[in-house]
Amino acid sequence: MIDWQPVILSIKVAFMSLVLVSISGISLAYLMRYREFSGKAVIEAVLIMPLVLPPVVTGFLLLLLIGRQGPLGRLLSETLHTQIIFTPYAAILAGAVVAFPLMYQSAKAAFQGVDVTLEDAARTLGANEWRVFWTVTIPLAWPGLVAGLVLSFSRALGEFGATIMVAGNIPGKTQTLPLAIYFAAESNDLTQAGIYVLIISAITFSAIYGLNIWTKSRGGAWPTKGLF
Repeated sequence: MIDWQPVILSIKVAFMSLVLVSISGISLAYLMRYREFSGKAVIEAVLIMPLVLPPVVTGFLLLLLIGRQGPLGRLLSETLHTQIIFTPYAAILAGAVVAFPLMYQSAKAAFQGVDVTLEDAARTLGANEWRVFWTVTIPLAWPGLVAGLVLSFSRALGEFGATIMVAGNIPGKTQTLPLAIYFAAESNDLTQAGIYVLIISAITFSAIYGLNIWTKSRGGAWPTKGLF
């Protein structure tokens, strides 16, 4: 009998992580596009690091931050009398951190592809920066942003290393699909592990296939310029 709890939890974690990375990734990418300042290259390198670091290293750094003795963990304990370590919120944070670089790079590439003269034309017609952003920049950058959203969702859905470090494997509470696959295989329950593999593969395939179909319907290709 298949336990659907890891599937439901993984989808919830991936969507909540997507909300975090979409807000932070798009905002920072837009800011970095227009701002030049000392140390910008260093900041961008830090933002991209979770993409190249082993997930377990990212998880260890998060553990130092939100653990009971970490600065954020201690702050939450002293002010709100709560902890996010080994809770679903920790899994959401882990998914968001590892997925963030994909959203940031996709959004950055999308914004760089927007014709600045169209934005300037909107400004000369009296549009403020907020209106230019929503009526000109976002519509023109939308294909790249959608690609980033799909990739980020898929990355958060499949996160394992960072999640097990900060959320653990608590059945019914923090056990996501990748964790369920690993521990099912570890206990030699290959049938259950195989079912979970098929489920997560079907979800990610559907997301990427849908993105491909949507992109082709627009007569374009995936916006990859500036992603790497």
